[in-house]
Amino acid sequence: MRVLVAPDAFGGTLTAPQAARAIIEGWQRHAPDDVLTQAAMADGGPGFVDVLSAALTGDVAAVTVHGPAGVDVPVTVLHAGGTAYVESSQACGMHLVAQPDPLHASTYGVGQAVAAAVDAGARRVVVGLGGSATNDGGAGLLAALGATADVPLDRGPAALVGVTGVDLSTARSRLDGVELVIAADVDVSLLGMFGTTKTFGPQKGLSDEQVIEVDGWLDQLVVATCGASPAERRVADAKGAGAAGGLGFALMVLGGAFVSGIELVADAVGLTSQAADHDLVVTGEGTYDFSSRAGKAVYGVATVAAAAARPCIVLAGQVSVGSREMRAMGVEAAYSVSDYVGVEESMHDPARHLADLAQRVARTWSPRRLD
Repeated sequence: MRVLVAPDAFGGTLTAPQAARAIIEGWQRHAPDDVLTQAAMADGGPGFVDVLSAALTGDVAAVTVHGPAGVDVPVTVLHAGGTAYVESSQACGMHLVAQPDPLHASTYGVGQAVAAAVDAGARRVVVGLGGSATNDGGAGLLAALGATADVPLDRGPAALVGVTGVDLSTARSRLDGVELVIAADVDVSLLGMFGTTKTFGPQKGLSDEQVIEVDGWLDQLVVATCGASPAERRVADAKGAGAAGGLGFALMVLGGAFVSGIELVADAVGLTSQAADHDLVVTGEGTYDFSSRAGKAVYGVATVAAAAARPCIVLAGQVSVGSREMRAMGVEAAYSVSDYVGVEESMHDPARHLADLAQRVARTWSPRRLD
């Protein structure tokens, strides 16, 4: 049996390559004769550059930028064939903050990384969005690229109160002749009931009252940047404008075009041809829930598997969708580490527990032949 193992990162515990290796190890304990192929995935969030570095021929440059709290952090920029790939979570990810502070966390470092890519000669810059600790509408990124306003842009959304004018001329000049591509893991808009603050703000530490406040401040940013008419502010409603706390919006007003992060990565690793060459596709992530359908890696992998008429199963830390929802996402079955060892224990030695789960699952999907 040929098995393609294509998981995403398991949020905060395992990178995508680590998860793939654990699944392969456990599977082969039961089915040592199966042929297993690793194809670690990413959807624009954590692991985006690492996965592409393994799939593409290029050079990786180390850059030091400001993290979400202003403390310097290292990021890597992949240069391949005239394109630079930047991962926003390396500059403003949740893992960089000991205590969430979404009112003041800034995306300034992402702008610095984009600037470094352009200064190194890139004429096309792909920015992977996801896993951010920020909710500033990308104001920090704009500031790092030279934008100015009548309030500070690099101090988080709380500093945007009362903003009435944003000048993008320097930032646009800095990116003149550069193609910007936004590779995102979600396609939410910037504002409102289904916007980034309402959807993801609580996960980043915003209270219900703060969600309303921050959404209002970002609305002020949109008016100051684009204008007040529905036509002028339409970009805020665009698919992906709310990705990474609004980084999508900032990149869009600078001319960026939105693409699905998982589709971009799938193309880079040749996922379609690999799926067709295998009998079963195994994917996974930390938490498999209904949000997985909104541009996440698991849904993208399942879609590719379905197009190749191959069954797809999910191994996850936790599973919180029923069989009907799974089938709607193109998934035959999903298995959870926490169902076997509990949620708390699943966070300890996650590679071992995931390997043990893979061994159990292999008994169902790759039964041993009787001599």
